Amino acid sequence: MRAHQIMTRGCITVTPHTTIEEVARIMLDRHISGLPVLDDAARLIGVVSESDFLRRSEIGTGRKRPAWLQFFLGPGKAASEYVHERGRRVEDVMTRDPITIGESTPLEEIVCLMEKNDIKRLPVMSGNTLLGIVTRSNLLQAVASIAHEIPDPTADDDHIRDRILRDVRNTDWTPIGFEVTVRKGIVHLHGLISTDQARQAAIVAAENTAGVKAVHDHLCLIDTWSGFYVNSPEDMKAAG
Repeated sequence: MRAHQIMTRGCITVTPHTTIEEVARIMLDRHISGLPVLDDAARLIGVVSESDFLRRSEIGTGRKRPAWLQFFLGPGKAASEYVHERGRRVEDVMTRDPITIGESTPLEEIVCLMEKNDIKRLPVMSGNTLLGIVTRSNLLQAVASIAHEIPDPTADDDHIRDRILRDVRNTDWTPIGFEVTVRKGIVHLHGLISTDQARQAAIVAAENTAGVKAVHDHLCLIDTWSGFYVNSPEDMKAAG
């Protein structure tokens, strides 16, 4: 999937001259956590978000640094913080020159940008034109929408088994003697594992395979030192 498939189009924007009170009210009324900032020529110049309101004099959260540290930071830094904490317009608090993406940017790259730069939203641009915005909420919606995708027409029992075996055997945690049986979309997992994390990973791999209706865990946990093994929780429960 790419940015244009999940982005919010026609997103609300503000100008650098919008007041702090007005932008806060827009965020609260529209239940949004950030807004692109456009200048008079409709060019993107910044983003204003909830985090820009964390350090504000009105609520007593302005930075309080010891005098010695303030000395090393210099008057420029102190002046910038003063403006950010007491400024009355968006241009005083916004993040300038925000990171942007194109409409064909893959979701993997979007997530990497968000993680690397610790940001929650990315404006989507075509040249100098703002097309929309991708937020973490859009990514969450994309995950939720997977359940409504068209079923895989090749998801018969043999294909399901082959896909699970291929996916799990290509990992570093493959169960010893790993085997899969499938009947009418019901999957049974067999083999020996050394950690419960490997059990959960194998179950997830099966659950993520198209056509799977249910997964039954028969993976035995083995102590690699003693050779002692314990049946799966599901099998122990069935045995009473």
